[in-house]
Amino acid sequence: MPARTGQQYIDGLRAQEREVWLGGERVRDVTKHKGLAGGVRAIAQLYDMQHDPELRDVMTFASPATGEPVGRSFDMPATKEALETRSKMMLNWARATCGMMGRSPDFMNVTFAAWGAAADFFGEKRPEFADNMRRYVEYIREHDVTLTHALINLQRSRNPTGMFNLEEGTALEVKRETDAGIIVRGARILATLGPLSDEIAVYSPRLARHSEEHSPFAVNFSIPCSTKGLKFLCRDSFDLGRSHFDHPLGSRFEEMDCIVFFDDVLVPWERVFLLYDVERLNTTPHVTHSTAHSAHQGAAKNLAKCEFVLGLALLMTQTLGNAHLPHTEERIGELMLYTELMRSCMRAAEADAATDRWGVMCPAILPVESTRNLMMNCYPRMIEILQLLGSSSFLLTPSEKDFEGPLQPDIEQYLATDNTEARERVKLFRLAWDVAGNAFGSRQVLYERFFASDPLTRARAMAAVYPKGEVIERVREFLGRDGEP
Repeated sequence: MPARTGQQYIDGLRAQEREVWLGGERVRDVTKHKGLAGGVRAIAQLYDMQHDPELRDVMTFASPATGEPVGRSFDMPATKEALETRSKMMLNWARATCGMMGRSPDFMNVTFAAWGAAADFFGEKRPEFADNMRRYVEYIREHDVTLTHALINLQRSRNPTGMFNLEEGTALEVKRETDAGIIVRGARILATLGPLSDEIAVYSPRLARHSEEHSPFAVNFSIPCSTKGLKFLCRDSFDLGRSHFDHPLGSRFEEMDCIVFFDDVLVPWERVFLLYDVERLNTTPHVTHSTAHSAHQGAAKNLAKCEFVLGLALLMTQTLGNAHLPHTEERIGELMLYTELMRSCMRAAEADAATDRWGVMCPAILPVESTRNLMMNCYPRMIEILQLLGSSSFLLTPSEKDFEGPLQPDIEQYLATDNTEARERVKLFRLAWDVAGNAFGSRQVLYERFFASDPLTRARAMAAVYPKGEVIERVREFLGRDGEP
């Protein structure tokens, strides 16, 4: 199957009987559940964009296996032009969701594309793992598979080992091997898009520096979401079943976050890509450059989100008639700065891209990683600015049904502004409330704060790749000047 349509994606979800729990009840059909169906439709619309005649050349490329059009996010770009085209594709998807779906399918697609190019890395000790990776990447590309992932182990305690605190009986681990594959047990978080995906990829960012090289917690695999023993436990849905007028974002872009339980799940050998190898697991992101490619996809999402918040702020201030006030201009200027910093970092990552050892054009690591550090700090501030700009107007938001009720004349008379009718004002600020006030918007702030880990981890990640010696040497050179101006 080449690049899928939205209906083919929906049909694929219905064909898999997965175990999804939401609100104490098992969800039998995620495509029809009132708390999940909006997110399904949003992903389906992304797939339909692959068949838009005006977008097709950007959204797809010719399969190296069949020549048929497949999703552009599966590409392993060999040139800067190809990298920039993939960037346009990701930005098209991100703008379609206003940047509000952080785990659209391209996130995992670019990760596995990088791993597919670097398949030999996975097979250095066990050649069969390289073959597994190559075959799997071809499979998800040719079938346009939607992937979720679960990276982090749950913890019973928060001792100084932090995220690397692995407890038997809680963290996901390999319990035994069989002729058919490995048996895994434990729990993982946080599978965003879990109920709306075809398959789940399980790996870890790293396992710290254990004294032993062999660990049952070091594993990388992917399996269908319908696999026996696999259970998805959802948080409350932020799609409240209201209209697009009342909840314009929550009714459309609920991507859902899940805890995933693995109850003695069998992972077939052909789906295993790494096993027990702590050092290989720890070095995977940087040796394969998958971290740079996933950061590039994240940068597209971040830019689209910044653009959306900026546009929303501009329209809010125009509607209220306070765009000319000095404090408004200052805050709008700050939003513009964050948006252009994000755009500049993304563009610099593409302009300074270089071919890696696997033959893939890789975004420059410093600017693309900077987008992650920038977003976790600037997005909460951007939402604060929206709240300051909107003030009490966030609360002057009658529902769509109120416009059909007996108070309609009063609403239309008193809630209008000099340049905007009451209905359009309310519609705008209900959107702003979805971004900056309600549960959907609050989840977005939390998501961006920790999308790429915590601030300290991000600071250390930047310090690890920054060429500190160059700037230190410039200071030493200056200190060494003798008698010169």
